[in-house]
Amino acid sequence: MSSYMPTLKQLQYLVALKEQGHFGKAADACFVTQSTLSAGIRELESLVGITLVERTRRVVRFTALGDRIVEKAHRVLREAEELAAIAQASGKPLCGELRMSVIPTIAPFLLPRLLPRLRTDKPELKLYLREETSHAAVESLRHGHVDCVLLALPYATGEVESELLMSDALFVAFPKDDPRDPPAAIAPEMIDESRLLLLEDGHCLKDHALAACNRPELRAEATMMGTSLHTLVQMVENGLGLTMLPEMAIQGGILNNTHIVARPLKSEHARRDIALVWRKNSPRGEEFRMLADILRDAASVPRKQAKERTPEPA
Repeated sequence: MSSYMPTLKQLQYLVALKEQGHFGKAADACFVTQSTLSAGIRELESLVGITLVERTRRVVRFTALGDRIVEKAHRVLREAEELAAIAQASGKPLCGELRMSVIPTIAPFLLPRLLPRLRTDKPELKLYLREETSHAAVESLRHGHVDCVLLALPYATGEVESELLMSDALFVAFPKDDPRDPPAAIAPEMIDESRLLLLEDGHCLKDHALAACNRPELRAEATMMGTSLHTLVQMVENGLGLTMLPEMAIQGGILNNTHIVARPLKSEHARRDIALVWRKNSPRGEEFRMLADILRDAASVPRKQAKERTPEPA
């Protein structure tokens, strides 16, 4: 075996450069100076005897071999992290560092319930959170940047393991004085496609909402401009149209102090499934199942409270 093997640090620098496309940004992502990162990549190139990155003043361009090594480096780094995770998993569960991505249509509504619970029940757990769109979160999981993802399904995740936490119903939200306000639920055919406001591409909630309606013309006509659910609510509040919101956002108070009404969407698939997902065969699988139990319990609290406040029918 050759004694001149790439180090994990060199591979980390190369992967960061590929992801950032800029030496300065890559160095910041690795918490080193730009000269340190550049020297590390040059050492790697000297080691393999081939140029991996073409450097110009404006562009960082990877060679074909450079791209192949980056792809392999992702796997090596992920395996190295899982090697460390095996040792950690053999000790006390849910302690030490845990990196989790959460999509923006879940994070503001579930995390305020979860984090105090984790601080109380698992004080030795250091939870590092990243808020990312579904696509970015799945990529972070695949490349080993995070250990697990709090996601809404269905979504194309590749080979993962998962634990279902809750079912989250979809509601149609519109101005309070809308003359078409029905007394109960709203059927998909009642939605005016010219007034429908949805999240921009990259957010799985948009696809869940359109799939629940099962109206192809909605995908073509709906205005997809919202960067967040809070932005959509403000647009509806200002009379620009109507939108769809998940039940957890409504329970989380997103419509408080607004003049917006929300009615359930009357459709067979008018919901999304909230799940915790992680890489298949991860050595920390049992820990993630324990975390899912805590998440599931935290998610059920507002529902229980709402049920307790509901008066019994006369």
